[in-house]
Amino acid sequence: MAAANTYTPIFTTTLSSTASSVTFSSIPSTYTDLILVCNPLSTSGDTYIQFNGDTGTNYSETNLYANTSAAGSTRTTSSNYIYLDWQATSTTTGATNYIVHIMNYSNTTTYKTTLGRGNQASAGVDAIVGLWRSTSAINSIKITAVGTLQIGTTYSLYGITAA
Repeated sequence: MAAANTYTPIFTTTLSSTASSVTFSSIPSTYTDLILVCNPLSTSGDTYIQFNGDTGTNYSETNLYANTSAAGSTRTTSSNYIYLDWQATSTTTGATNYIVHIMNYSNTTTYKTTLGRGNQASAGVDAIVGLWRSTSAINSIKITAVGTLQIGTTYSLYGITAA
């Protein structure tokens, strides 16, 4: 019988003070995939991720979204990040729930892909497919807000065995 796919907690953080970013570092390479669960509270809805401190234009993404008045899509290439969430989040409208699957993060022969999906009752839903054009294994993830991450923001990182 094959081993069951399991989510193993690696890191969790809940902000007790405001911050502009959160970084998970020293990520072990013992899993096949990562899951990042986000509940950000921010003064601006835009939050994004970068891997291994790479701030170069090595990222691309496709975003499908819908809100109370429209649906659409965007495509970005040669960016210096992958969006996590574009929706308005604040302490008055409630946190967005966002889950990002980071596939084959420790593989050193392929580029890294992400699949994220998020929702917020007062703003809408979105799904973002991202690409980091690097064959390096991911050992750190930086999550940055365009505004300020508020007290109560929570991020959890899980490893998946045998995905």
